[in-house]
Amino acid sequence: MTKLYLSLPWREILFIAFCVITLIQLGYYLGIFRRLAFFRPSVRERSQQHPVSVIICARDESAKLLTHLPGSLVQSYPSTHEVIVVNHNSQDDTRFLLDEFKKTFKDLHIVNLEHEAIGIPGKKYPLSMGIKEARYEIVLLTDADCVPASEFWMQKMQDGYHNGIEIVLGYGPYTKRSGFLNKIIRFDTFHSALQYLSYALAGMPYMGVGRNLSYKKDLFFRNKGFSGINHLPGGDDDLFINKVATKDNTNIVIDPETFTLSEPKQTFSEWFRQKARHYSTSKYYRPSHKFLLGLYSFSHILFYPLFIGALLYDWQLALPVFGARLLVQGLIYYRVMSKLQEKDLFAWWWLLDLWMFVYYLIFVPALWKKPRTTWN
Repeated sequence: MTKLYLSLPWREILFIAFCVITLIQLGYYLGIFRRLAFFRPSVRERSQQHPVSVIICARDESAKLLTHLPGSLVQSYPSTHEVIVVNHNSQDDTRFLLDEFKKTFKDLHIVNLEHEAIGIPGKKYPLSMGIKEARYEIVLLTDADCVPASEFWMQKMQDGYHNGIEIVLGYGPYTKRSGFLNKIIRFDTFHSALQYLSYALAGMPYMGVGRNLSYKKDLFFRNKGFSGINHLPGGDDDLFINKVATKDNTNIVIDPETFTLSEPKQTFSEWFRQKARHYSTSKYYRPSHKFLLGLYSFSHILFYPLFIGALLYDWQLALPVFGARLLVQGLIYYRVMSKLQEKDLFAWWWLLDLWMFVYYLIFVPALWKKPRTTWN
């Protein structure tokens, strides 16, 4: 047995495994991610002007509302609209701040919740109340710490709606700051968007982000809202979309004027807690989505270790295989980063892609951890 073990052609096996993993990676880039890279939205002569209800949930976030809420209140939108802020049992000055805003902005609708919902952690309860209070069929969601990139966010997000569309996915980047942590956070956000927007274009929508997401009120109540996931702290955006999105009812909008900007975390530990909470919900995705996302992550983790093993077998064969993936990946990244206004990250993409190996090792354990019960 020992003699057989020693005689196995391990270097050849590592090289073959490297080629297989590279082919899997190329399959994702050429089969799925290229759809976003070469995506061209249909040109509309005029923007849609459906009545819309913007919904923002806030809990002890008066400072963020003071600086960010005006961006939603001063939108240039000629049709009927409202901005609903659900004040979820805040203990700071949120109520008084909102009352002051109300004096100036008549389209502001304040919903004050005085109690907790027993057995419903996270923000699904206040969000459900906000949707219930919404006067209009189309709801547009963002967070208290987000600000629209332009005054046309509300208007242009409606361009994603046409016959049969009930869900519109948007992009919510983080503000550019100095430091490598900022690049890591923004690259992670870009990489997530690369996946969920590309999957939607491929007819396999699996998530959205609550920072910039729109769907129809009827869709929410027709599917009994968050009833199946009320016991989970997260999932108000990704798990709900995973449940109700189809290839026929979902669209994306990536016009830079529709982006919503958020302030990134300042320390790695804060960002780690945020990401761990997000990853804790992915184990509840549909089996097909879990398989595809898991295979991509698994192939990404193995790519660089197997590349080192392939170099030991024959570097002249290994380098062209590595270069093929590098070339395709670089082209896809460049085009998508340009579309998502993250072009400054391209100079770092090769290093950030290498960082993803460490990233997966850090966050994979979050899949089995019990999520925290807070939502902000």
